[in-house]
Amino acid sequence: MADDRRKEVDVYPISCYYFGSKEAIVSKDETSSDRIKRMESNYAAHGLRTSVQAVLLVELLKHPHLLLLQAKNSIFSLPGGRLRPGESDIDGLTRKLSRKLSASENGDEKEWEVGECLGMWWRHDFETLLCPYLPASVKNPKECTKLFLVRLPESRKFIVPENLKLLAVPLSQVHENPKTYGPIISGVPQLLSEYSINIVHV
Repeated sequence: MADDRRKEVDVYPISCYYFGSKEAIVSKDETSSDRIKRMESNYAAHGLRTSVQAVLLVELLKHPHLLLLQAKNSIFSLPGGRLRPGESDIDGLTRKLSRKLSASENGDEKEWEVGECLGMWWRHDFETLLCPYLPASVKNPKECTKLFLVRLPESRKFIVPENLKLLAVPLSQVHENPKTYGPIISGVPQLLSEYSINIVHV
């Protein structure tokens, strides 16, 4: 008999959170060509590149919203980034979240409740887009991106680099909208479909 109990995630109103800014983070890549060259160099030195990204939810107008970083008015991303060699998923995601969303860049595991991995995406070679599967024919993938559900507390401060914007976007808006948000972000609502999202009024 199938277990029909759904996982749960509590979501708090966006009014519970404080949003501020801090010094800008300098981008390492100016163009897609720069990104590919850096990936090739990193792969030659360390092998498979692993990135970790956070799915953070808040409530606005009685609907769940996804927190996204926006750069240069058109580039959206989930908070996160690349792991250092030998770094664990949780340690790396905690470090990246602290760097991009906290006043202090010193990652503290108690500050971020990193939960389960929601999905994994693969880059088969340096120039292709990430795909949600790894074919048996691909023996040496170049990048793996893991999405983790990060449960937010009832309140906290988000301190964001001044060259980035932290936006709350309705799940219904990102759903199947890869043209605007890319394949990973637009697939998040489907990954959350096995969860019961509880809007908590405080």
